Amino acid sequence: MSDAAAPPGLDLPQVEAWCATHLGAAPPLDVTSVGVGQSNLTYRVVDRTGRAWALRRPPTGPLRPTAHDVVREARILRCVAGGPPVPVVAGVCEDVAVTGAPFYVMDFVEGVVLDGDDAAATLDPDARARFGEACVDALVAVHEVPPERAGLRVRRPDGEPYVVRQLRRWRSQVVDTGAPAPDGLLDVHDLLAARVPPEAGAGIVHGDFRPGNLVVARDGSVAAVLDWELCTSGDVLTDVGWLTAWWRGARFGSWGPQGLPGFDGAEALAARYAARTGRADALEHLATYEAFALWRLACIAHGVHLRFAGGQMGAAPESLDALAERPRVLVEAAADLLS
Repeated sequence: MSDAAAPPGLDLPQVEAWCATHLGAAPPLDVTSVGVGQSNLTYRVVDRTGRAWALRRPPTGPLRPTAHDVVREARILRCVAGGPPVPVVAGVCEDVAVTGAPFYVMDFVEGVVLDGDDAAATLDPDARARFGEACVDALVAVHEVPPERAGLRVRRPDGEPYVVRQLRRWRSQVVDTGAPAPDGLLDVHDLLAARVPPEAGAGIVHGDFRPGNLVVARDGSVAAVLDWELCTSGDVLTDVGWLTAWWRGARFGSWGPQGLPGFDGAEALAARYAARTGRADALEHLATYEAFALWRLACIAHGVHLRFAGGQMGAAPESLDALAERPRVLVEAAADLLS
């Protein structure tokens, strides 16, 4: 691949030289973009012998100081290995002179990522049923890893609950933009703040555990849990609410397997998690955790709309009116769960 064809954020000759030295890769490298998210950039990298890796680096342009820390993400992947299924980290480059930012390379895990009907159609009915079980089992495996093993503290010195902290953080991010908050967003914040469930057990929180961040084998088993950028320690049941919210993604214009033939429903996932862990509160407080997930998604969607409207993220994937509408839809869905 020539320099002119190099993907954004990659100095291809420099990356090829680094991969040859540190991974034993055989240039030239064939590089293609993977995923459609607005977080870290991910590329599939294949050398001339057919060996394949995934390369992750931060987005180009200005970044918040603690955001998009791919070196931390690689460290966490290495620390949790042996628990949930994760890719093997092959190498980490902290030298920004190579391609303008740190990056890491992991073995490429083959499989399907369930992000739409076409992907779901690759699984037969038995595989679909198995995926619901395997999805929950992978999440339980995440939560069974001691936070200390990943270099995360179990609790804050001040004892402030994780959800309380998250509510304050996301509310501040919305207010600090100076733009009007989406209708109802601050009201739902207040409802959630008054209903924070007791934090019965802190552990590793993946932060973005959903079908779109799982590599699924043909038999429905989970081959790898991806995208550990938001991993922290806190109330693990927030991951359960996040998963069930995305499982029912059609509510807010996204995709989710809820209602498709062969797939378990969201409530069945929560029930399996409760049975596997003995956490009956996963069911008792599911509506609150799912509402929190939808509210947090509304905050994220609000920021995405503002960045596209301000020209900070290039061409929008859909109309600005549609981007502005999404936070309102998410807020309404969260409010319905709390009513």
